[in-house]
Formats: sequence, C-alpha cells, structure tokens
Amino acid sequence: MPNIVCFGEVLWDVFPHDKKIGGAPLNVAVRSKLFGNEVSIISAVGNDKLGISILDYLKENKVNTDCVQLLDKYKTGEVKVTLNSKGSASYSIEYPSAWDKISITELSKNKVKKADALVFGSLITRDNVSKETLFELVKLAKYKVFDLNLRPPHFKKDILIHLMEQSDFIKLNDEELYQVSNFLGSKFNSLEQNLKFIAKKTNTKHLCVTKGSFGAVLLYNEKLYYNSGYKIKVDDTVGAGDSFLGSLISQLLSKENPQKAINLACAVGALVAQNKGANPELSFEDIDSFMNPQ
Repeated sequence: MPNIVCFGEVLWDVFPHDKKIGGAPLNVAVRSKLFGNEVSIISAVGNDKLGISILDYLKENKVNTDCVQLLDKYKTGEVKVTLNSKGSASYSIEYPSAWDKISITELSKNKVKKADALVFGSLITRDNVSKETLFELVKLAKYKVFDLNLRPPHFKKDILIHLMEQSDFIKLNDEELYQVSNFLGSKFNSLEQNLKFIAKKTNTKHLCVTKGSFGAVLLYNEKLYYNSGYKIKVDDTVGAGDSFLGSLISQLLSKENPQKAINLACAVGALVAQNKGANPELSFEDIDSFMNPQ
C-alpha cells in the first residue's frame, strides 16, 4: 500500500457550540488511512490538554505520530469556525500556534524520503519556521501534493507560485483556481482553460479543482476527468475538501483508474459535508451504498 506523509497544521476547529479536531493535513491523513495506506504526519502541538488529545486521536486512527513535536513555548492551535446559512465555513486562525513552529529533524527527513507522497498546504507557510521546514522536506519528496488553502491574510503570492512549481499534483477549489490564474497572468475565462494554463505555467501534470456541490475536474496526464457531484443536504463543509483529497490521492497512488478515483473522492467529500465536523467516521459500506443506492 502507498506510504503517505502529511505535513502541516493540526488544531481544534471551534464551532459556536462545540469543538472538533481538525487541520487540513490531519484531515487528509485520517481519511487516507481509511484506504489502508501507511500514513504519518509531521506537525507540532502544545504540551497541553488539547495537544495530548490530538496525539491520542491520531494514534486511535492509526496515523503515525513519531514526527509530531510537543512544544512547551507554544499552545495547540485553535480556529474559530463560522458557518453561514448554507453550511459554508469561514475561519479565524490563532497566531502563533505550535504548528507554526515545526522544526526540521532527521526523523522527518527520513520519513519523507521513504514516502510515496508528501501532502502539504499553503497555510503552513505563514510562519518562517514551518515554512523553511517545508521547503527542506519538499526537496526530498518523490511526489509532492500541494493543497492550496487560501486563507487571507495567511499566504504570499510568491510562495504559492514557488510551491506550485515544485509540485507534482496541485489541488484547488474553483475560487482559488481563478485567483491563482490571475496571479499567473491568465487571460482565459473558462475553468478548463485556466486549469490547463496553470498546468503549463507551473509544469504540473496532475491538477484537480473542486466545485463544491457541483463535483470536481481532474487533469491527469493531459486528460480531463469530470464528476458532477452528489445531491446532499449540507451540514457543514469543514474538511470535505481534505477528505476528497485523501481519497483521491489514495486511489491514484494505488494506480486506480482516474475516473473511478474522482468519482469515489467526490462521494467521500459529499458524505463528509452532510455530517458534522471534518472527520466523521465512514466505512467502505457507507461509501458504496451512497454511490450505488439500491
């Protein structure tokens, strides 16, 4: 089975009435584990109750935590999540948090060297310590998966472009696609044209854009694959894109047909969106009965 390493933020999503463990790399890691992959995470938590709870949660989900650093000087990250009437989320992200201060170690370098893929996002680059660690690890990775999470003001255009140029796979949502196309000087208007424009401009053969309830488009080795989405009642969208990515990468690394891979990934993302929080428990039976109702 594929060996996947996720790098970046682990934190608590604080909703109006409760809090749940999250962070895009953690969500990708937990969902990737469902498919039987060997999964590790490189991050940092505070030496506090919230941090210990995250470590326990990762271990319960069989995600390797050898490279999660326990820091005394910084507390475990929290994000205030606000949901609109349609369940779409906006975020207020505490700074600095422990995950802003992930230092480079020989252990993490060796983990990345042995992995089939390194998954990371853009939020982790807001602080120089974690950013420099990421830049070092990217140099060592065989297959680099960049999940843009554009959370203003926590990103810089030049860093985004640098990481896209280093990556083998880029995942964006439709809003981010047009933002990035604009950064890169695109004159195109259609989603497909801009997807191909970014691929050419960054020399990336594998890109995927998610379109919320309207599914996703995958550009894989110069061929386009589509899924038009699944009809659901959204509870909240937190983590849906992360579960989508964890599922998609798991399938593609296992050499699954790209069309089957994007169909399954869209189904998993939809199932997460119709449940509360980023990481509802799902089984293969849940996914199959959702995709193929009797």
